[in-house]
This record gives sequence, structure tokens and C-alpha cells, in this order.
Amino acid sequence: MDDSVLRDTWANGRYELPPLPYGGEVPEPLVSAETLRLHHDKHHAAYVAGANAAMETLQLINEGKMSPALAPAATQDLVFNLSGHMLHSLYWENIGADTQTWPRDGMARAIAECFGCYEAFEKLFIAVSLAVKGSGWGVLGMDPVSRRLLVLGIHSHQNVLVPGFCPLLVCDVWEHAYYLTWKNDRKAYLHAFMQQIDWDTVEKRLQKACCHEF
Repeated sequence: MDDSVLRDTWANGRYELPPLPYGGEVPEPLVSAETLRLHHDKHHAAYVAGANAAMETLQLINEGKMSPALAPAATQDLVFNLSGHMLHSLYWENIGADTQTWPRDGMARAIAECFGCYEAFEKLFIAVSLAVKGSGWGVLGMDPVSRRLLVLGIHSHQNVLVPGFCPLLVCDVWEHAYYLTWKNDRKAYLHAFMQQIDWDTVEKRLQKACCHEF
């Protein structure tokens, strides 16, 4: 995850809700002001609260103040909520608030190498994201073994995820991300998402991932 995002998601020993990066602007037409407020201020905030609560429980268990029998449930709560917190933090950053940018430099070359062309990548990303059953995410990221790009459909926030997989571009396909604007038309939302990606941010993530030793 981008260092700037990490700084905004953890402080003073607690997970924190990062501010939206749009300077008061709403990234329309992808989302409305109402969707953005509910998604960030309610849903994302709930994952932050859930992650902190799970961490507090685990700390009390470590201190011998709560039974270790509570640890499995607390760990599952932490994984779910922390994954949601991290993915949402990436999501806000990779949505452009105004005009679309396009893959360039390393990102453009990686997409061409792994998918043939941008159009093929876009069709794949939409197809995988559309096929996520129920709630989840469409994610473009780097495979830590082959160091090639992969598109994954993550269920919930943490299922069907390759260990060490480095997310570069994420699209929230939980209904709360799009229902007020797009109703049940996830496909229309995904097409709008592809038109509003901040590829400069994605490029910076790719550069950091390429320098990272997994």
C-alpha cells in the first residue's frame, strides 16, 4: 500500500479513517455526494471501528485479562475489518475526482505485456468484477511469485486472495458502493469506474511494488 495512504490509516496505536482526497469535490458521475458520504463516513468508518475493537480484544487476551478462547473470533473480526479498511483506503485514492488519466510508463507496458492491450484488460477487469458473487472487490495487482499483473475477484474483503498479492487498483463492488446511483446495475457502475481511474496513482503503486522484495 502507498506510504501516504498508510500514514493516514494508522496513528497513535489505532486505525484511523483517512480523509477523502478530493478537496471537497465529488467524483461524479461515478458516485453522488450522498453515496460518498454514506460509503466513507458510515461504512468505511465501521470497518475502522471494528478493526480497533478486535485489536483491543486481542490485546486484553495477550495481557491475560480475557480468555484465549475468544481469540479465534477476534482474529477473524480483525482480518475482515482491517482488510475492508485497507481496500477502502486504496479505493478512495484510485478514483479520479475530475478528468480521466490513462495508463502510462510502467503501467502501460505491464498491461500490454500481461493482457495484450488496454481494451483486453478492461474487458477482463469488468468481467471478473461483475462475476463476484454477493459482496466483494475487483482488484488488479502484482503476483508476488511471477511479478506479473493479475486480476482477482475478492469475496467479502479477504477471501480468494493470494498471500503476498500487492493490490494496485481496486474497485468496490459491495452494493453500498453504487446502489444509490446505479441501482442494481453493477455493470454500468463498472464501466463508469473504468472511465474515472486515477492512473497516476496506480502507476506510483506499481513503481513501489516493483522495488519491493516479497
